[in-house]
Amino acid sequence: MSDPSVDILLIGGGIACASAAAELREQGFGGSVLIVTREMDAPYHRPPLTKGYLQGREDRPSTLIHPEDWYAEHDVQLRTRTPVMDLDTEAKTAKLGREQLGFEQALLATGAGIRRLQVEGGMRDGIHYIRALGNADKLRNALPDAEKVVVIGGSYIACEAAASMRLLGKQVTLVMQEALPLERHFGPVAGRFAHDLLTEHGVEILAEADVAEFAGEGDGDAPVTAVVCADGRRADADLVVAGVGATPDVMLAKKAKLELGETGGVACDRTLRTSAPGLWAAAEPLSLPPPGAGSSSPVQPPSASTTVATSAASAALTNLRPWPAARA
Repeated sequence: MSDPSVDILLIGGGIACASAAAELREQGFGGSVLIVTREMDAPYHRPPLTKGYLQGREDRPSTLIHPEDWYAEHDVQLRTRTPVMDLDTEAKTAKLGREQLGFEQALLATGAGIRRLQVEGGMRDGIHYIRALGNADKLRNALPDAEKVVVIGGSYIACEAAASMRLLGKQVTLVMQEALPLERHFGPVAGRFAHDLLTEHGVEILAEADVAEFAGEGDGDAPVTAVVCADGRRADADLVVAGVGATPDVMLAKKAKLELGETGGVACDRTLRTSAPGLWAAAEPLSLPPPGAGSSSPVQPPSASTTVATSAASAALTNLRPWPAARA
């Protein structure tokens, strides 16, 4: 008995795979499409996790990229809570738990993993990282018992979380390595604007600070009570939110022996093709050569993830022509 198979396998639960699936159907592809994700939910937008959803202004369904019934209506199979354990690029098979699945083309969009602070006290209770809906749920449930919140980081996630905490009436301290928030990506002018906006709304900022310890009474997972900086500065905390970046999830790519780029992401050409025939990449794992440069860079913003995903879908269809017509 042969293993089950699909025409196009989309690996990942973010905007890249959801966009690729939509593009395939919009272009008239009538073959089988399967999205597999280890997430508990259908593909969803991540920006609300530190904004509207965290603040309680948006509910869970509003974060979804497509309504739940979209997948059945467009004949796109969706399997949540299904991690891809291995990928054989020569045999074109994927191991989904104990199941072996064949595919013709595949898109690898496994996203990124949270970067955790490796400092003393890092396992204390009350330290939160936000990457998934479940993380945001846990943080929301902890907020009623917290008055003083320390947010760590100087980029999007941290600044959005700090602003949301203030809107919820918390005392907020933002601890960051940068001199100004958002400066690393947008420069000092934008950084000064963000700094003034946050402080005008009551956020205290400890700039040019490295976290040395999460202090608390007791060892192990005892609750955090303060964030201690390497220069001695200290911020009391009932709760900590750390937004210190993410690293591309290339574990599956390494198992599949795909070539990696200079940034550590999956190396692709300008058609988003990886080193393995019939396998494409998008979102954080992607390492794409920028125009006119010799180095590669990961693509991470949601808008970029959508663009490269639709491009990858189009490129995959070129390989499949003539493809099955749309079903009546």
